Amino acid sequence: MQNQQGVSAVLAGRADELAFLGRALREVPAALLVGGEAGVGKSRLIREFLDARPGVRTFVGGCLQISAEGLPFAPFSAVLRRMVREIGVEGIAALLPGGTPAGLARLLPEFGEPDTETGTAEARTRLFDHVLLLFERLTADEQAVLVIEDVHWAERSTRDLLSYLIRNIPSGLLVIVTYRSDELHRDHPLRPLLAELNRADWVRRLDLDRLPRRAVAEQARDILGRDLDQRTLDAVYERSEGNPLFVEALLDCNDQINGELPESLRDLILGSVRKLPEETQDILRVTSAGGDRVEHALLAAVTGLDDGALSRVLRPAVAANVLVVDGEAYGFRHALMREAVHGDLLPGEHTRTHTRFAEALEKNPSLVPMGRAAAELAHHWYSAHDATWALFSAWKAAQVAKEATAYTECLRMLDRVLELWDKVPDAAERLGVDHTGVLEMAVDASDLAGETERGVAFAKVALKEIDDPIRAAGVLEHRGRLRIRLGHPKALDDLREAARLVPADPPSVVRARVLSTLAQHLYLLPTGLEEGRALAVDALTTARAVGDATVEAHALTTIAGCDFSEDDGERHLAELAKAEAVYLRGGSDDSAMLRIATNESHVLEGLGEHERAVEVARRGVAFAGKSGVARTSGAFLSINLAEPLVSLGRWDEALEVTEHALELSPPPLTRVSLQYIIGVIAVARGDLDAAARAVSTLDAVLAPTFSRTQELFPAEGLRIDLRVAEGDLSGALDAVEHVLADLQPSVSARYGLPLLCAAARACAEAGGEHAARLLTRIRAATEKAPEGGRVQQAYALLFEAEVARAEGVLDRETWAAAADAFEALKQPYPLAYTLLRTAEANDPHDTGARDDTAARLRQAAEIAEGLGARPLLERIEAHARRSRIALGGRTGTSTLGLTPRELEVLRLVAEGRSNREIAGRLFISAKTASVHVSNILAKLQVGSRGEAAAAAHRLGLV
Repeated sequence: MQNQQGVSAVLAGRADELAFLGRALREVPAALLVGGEAGVGKSRLIREFLDARPGVRTFVGGCLQISAEGLPFAPFSAVLRRMVREIGVEGIAALLPGGTPAGLARLLPEFGEPDTETGTAEARTRLFDHVLLLFERLTADEQAVLVIEDVHWAERSTRDLLSYLIRNIPSGLLVIVTYRSDELHRDHPLRPLLAELNRADWVRRLDLDRLPRRAVAEQARDILGRDLDQRTLDAVYERSEGNPLFVEALLDCNDQINGELPESLRDLILGSVRKLPEETQDILRVTSAGGDRVEHALLAAVTGLDDGALSRVLRPAVAANVLVVDGEAYGFRHALMREAVHGDLLPGEHTRTHTRFAEALEKNPSLVPMGRAAAELAHHWYSAHDATWALFSAWKAAQVAKEATAYTECLRMLDRVLELWDKVPDAAERLGVDHTGVLEMAVDASDLAGETERGVAFAKVALKEIDDPIRAAGVLEHRGRLRIRLGHPKALDDLREAARLVPADPPSVVRARVLSTLAQHLYLLPTGLEEGRALAVDALTTARAVGDATVEAHALTTIAGCDFSEDDGERHLAELAKAEAVYLRGGSDDSAMLRIATNESHVLEGLGEHERAVEVARRGVAFAGKSGVARTSGAFLSINLAEPLVSLGRWDEALEVTEHALELSPPPLTRVSLQYIIGVIAVARGDLDAAARAVSTLDAVLAPTFSRTQELFPAEGLRIDLRVAEGDLSGALDAVEHVLADLQPSVSARYGLPLLCAAARACAEAGGEHAARLLTRIRAATEKAPEGGRVQQAYALLFEAEVARAEGVLDRETWAAAADAFEALKQPYPLAYTLLRTAEANDPHDTGARDDTAARLRQAAEIAEGLGARPLLERIEAHARRSRIALGGRTGTSTLGLTPRELEVLRLVAEGRSNREIAGRLFISAKTASVHVSNILAKLQVGSRGEAAAAAHRLGLV
């Protein structure tokens, strides 16, 4: 359902910040200094936090911008007015010395006439003491939250009273102070106060960042009642830069972006600009035409001002935080501010200004950083409405961007070329390429930029223009690859048609590529292995005949995958090494190397070599980023990084990897596997709502008829486990019925055995005749499954133990053997589960077995507690109570409350790394790194990164 008010009902992307506020409330007395730019959601965050705690007494007051200095004590007057409504003047008087509120008369007229010595230091001290005493007595028996908003508008008296209250904070009080960080110019009086307060042990800062792309998508979904298409989402995110208020202003209710900002928002954005000198505003309008970042030298050339004069005119804008200095360049504080200022240019000014920028760059391209001149020229000639020069510049900029692996920029420029094509009669002669060739390049750029759906659309248009079957086959092959990522049911049709169009004789690069891609897709389907291998062999022969090392490497990788056996993984790794050697001898793009990294990490995980899999996948993710394909290959490799992290019990790290990959908005099929990882951890941790959302995402993309085993089987196992966890045992058995009737779990030991374990577990939990009938079919399916290596053998033991449990037998020896197997594999979660089941299978009347039961339960409890696997921990504790076994004496693995991941971040902080550098090292977002650092500062009870590093060294944590 669409939200008619254009406001999101959910608070998107702020779970970590809400948790931070929650911890502060549990640790009162405390004060939080919450900063962020206008519209970033400070008030909304606090409102959501308070609404979730209706039993907590809350007082809210805000500073007012009535004059340059604000209204004295305005927020405290508002707070007292709220108190009067709650408990009356008499109730407040009862809390104050002498039973009279006269000491607060300066703040509220209801308290009587102010003291005649109002202006003296003594009267001021008495007022401050009365406010402090009032909050001390209000919080003597219960917690309370005091919120003072918009402190950037606070005048001196309010700032002093707030400082006094925070430095002498009552024991049951949480003070939350908000301010606009973008209003704090260099000489703002709030700056020294924030620095002073931040030194107190009980004061924490929370810098509210703009939303990441995925949170903007969530916000837009709630406003519109549906998902935005990727292109519109890109535009909203680019213009709003993640500011929630701006997102709401940009969206209308028809999946369109509002071209004009509402006047109220426009006034908010331009308020600080209109306070500047007129000559500064004039130069800002010129600057706005220069784009997101304008070099000082370029601006000087366009305006005709010398360095000194330009610096003098722009200095007020920098001091007011309208412009930010970035090296030798300037940028507006926010993209919409630049857009609003640019909108003030009159039509003639607009054309003349952009023409001046273009002419300056034509004359001297070195006025912008190397590699940017082509894109800048394309922008300015287009904005100057010169179609011919705009077309030529955009084409050149597309080539430059592709060479720099800036594929999103390349696609944007090709889009511009296609837009201008009909406006330039001799476009093909000028560019040396026909319209179809530009479309083919756009398909390729869309692929590399992760714009999968746009690539499919470009391919559709190109196919209408093509008469040559060979050329059509190339486009069909590319569209088939893109459709595979989308989980499209006709992907296979495209690839088969492409193969039909290209003759086997003479051998060609196009045929080799088509056969290779078709083979890659087929062999991963439940019934496509044999055909896939045959096609891969044909592709290999053809690739060698035409000398295409990239396709040859792909074909060797596919054949190795077809021949893979879990009990001989090292041979498979050797085959992948051969494919890599072929590529290194003459490969032309990075796709083969990235696929080899994908398969290598995949195989290592299947062999139980989790640590090695992590390292290979991590290198692959980094390589994908350097190659400009983080959104596609990088996100897919993130799956292969997260999977072994899950196996190793490094769940928080796995979630960070998946969240970071999802923020890139990867293709649907990649998104499905990332959501699967989130769902698995959510079920294990008891967050069934999150798990249900993950399953819903999977259902929207996957289908048994064309989905691959590696996506389909885990998804069905997750569905079964979720229904069992929800207590929907009938639904779980229905899911098992679907698996047995519509899938073939026996075709894959790696993915089939865990799925059959989930099925057997559901039967054991449900019991009854239906479960018994299903169990017979499950056993029959398992007998057909191929044998595997160590991991599959562990799951085979787990399967036998679950089947026995479903038949009413507690097979202690099998449960114990499964526990030993998972311990050897270093997989803590199934280890804890099998330890519990082994303990349950011990004879409760055998006194000799009691020590074994206690040891297993304690080990299982420690593992479950460390993982945050609450449902499993509760079952362990319940069995321990029944067995009258104490689980005390467990020791956590954290140090001073720091999780292993936080210790890893702390080590990088101690090295002097910034949040962005930490994010790059750990493959997480900068926002997640920031949250980790905030948590570390709170747990170590320090106020800065330097103090955290010093404490870490002093305590021997690093």
